Amino acid sequence: MLTRHEAADIFDRIKKYSSADEVEVLFSGGRFALTRFANNTIHQNVEDESHTISVRTVFGGRTARATTNRFDEDALRRVVQSSESLAKVQHPDPDLLPMPDSREASGNAEQSVHAAQPLSRYFPETAGITPQIRADGVRTIVEVAKKHKLTTAGIFSSSESVEGIFNSRGLSNWHTQTLAEVSITMIGADSSGWQKANSPDAANLDPLRMAEIAAKKAIDSAHPEEIPAGKYTVILEASAALDIVGFMFWDYSGMAILDQRSFLTGRIGSKLFGDNITIWDDVTHPLQSGSPFDGEGMRRQRLPIVENGVVRGVVYARGTAARMKNSEFKDKVGPIAATGHGFALPNEMGEMPLNIVFAAPENPQTLAEMIASTERGVLVTRLWYIREVEPYEKIVTGMTRDGTFLVKDGEVRQGVRNFRFNESLIQMLSNVEAMSVPLRSCGEESFDMVVPAMKIRDFNFTEVTKF
Repeated sequence: MLTRHEAADIFDRIKKYSSADEVEVLFSGGRFALTRFANNTIHQNVEDESHTISVRTVFGGRTARATTNRFDEDALRRVVQSSESLAKVQHPDPDLLPMPDSREASGNAEQSVHAAQPLSRYFPETAGITPQIRADGVRTIVEVAKKHKLTTAGIFSSSESVEGIFNSRGLSNWHTQTLAEVSITMIGADSSGWQKANSPDAANLDPLRMAEIAAKKAIDSAHPEEIPAGKYTVILEASAALDIVGFMFWDYSGMAILDQRSFLTGRIGSKLFGDNITIWDDVTHPLQSGSPFDGEGMRRQRLPIVENGVVRGVVYARGTAARMKNSEFKDKVGPIAATGHGFALPNEMGEMPLNIVFAAPENPQTLAEMIASTERGVLVTRLWYIREVEPYEKIVTGMTRDGTFLVKDGEVRQGVRNFRFNESLIQMLSNVEAMSVPLRSCGEESFDMVVPAMKIRDFNFTEVTKF
């Protein structure tokens, strides 16, 4: 694993080779290991360790980046030359700001948002996971599958990673993290069940419990019956809720507002969702993960983006905030300030909130309580193949998968054929009747969040699938 001291030495060497006005170097990489299984047996075990450096140089408003995964002197000299050659042929960018120094990057105490404090997300026990430990975890999962006469497939992975940034104005930030992840699919003759979880601390993962839940879903959804499409009360487990709501967060971006590609255009400060919807972007939350600084080294801020259904604002990279203050939208978008959510420059997307946390409801309900209070509805384990249909009303389509059930008279009665849905996220988050305590969740279509299970009225299923 590359250390901060080694990275600082590499940066010093790079600076000597550069004649640019400013130099920035991003470091990333680490060790990733994966054990994959299918048909109740391990069929792949791989491990890789690699690191890259990405050099950005600036000449009078012109900037470009070049990347290498070699750290010898010739490679460092060539990557600097490549970056400088590319930068010199660019058109000057009038919106390009000087690189931030360490004082600016640490955050402005006068801003209305709150400076996030760095958290340790490195756990030696997770970094120390061996192939044997992963194999033992898979054995536990396979034993559950065999016990229930099912077939299982999935992965057990572990990693340790680094992310760092140094620039010629004295800024230096460094972040290390571990992550372990387990994904399980249990497969029956005509049904399946699924569970997935990850955490920087592997002690938070329980492959046995996950396997038993996935197996129960496969067993309980066997011989699925077909019920007609239509509007139903739906209970989305947390992973399903995560995957669908994740499609709106690219729009919580100052750049998206400036480009007029955000569904929030003209709506900031308006009530868009139900009273029970409050959302923060908070890298400091104990269930979150990721770097506490953005692609320019700016400290990520903790800030509300929705409060009791009202859209409070969007996130900003430094350059986007400067542009917004001089734009036609400046009086319509709420607070404007760099929030530490920018991507590495140069880029076309600007910024995005990546540490989404849903606030806990006043009266959280368990999944069992949501089911017990439902006269007729559908319980959904997960969603997949989600795509955007209409951007301004944020209508998305997709399908249910791996455990879809009819709920009747407060009980899960039987498995049902999967559905395709077409649903507006605005309408959906206005129809949330109950939520659980938010938990760290992960899916397949979106990024990890702290999100609750949700009970939603009038969810629009448009057709029944063939499986």
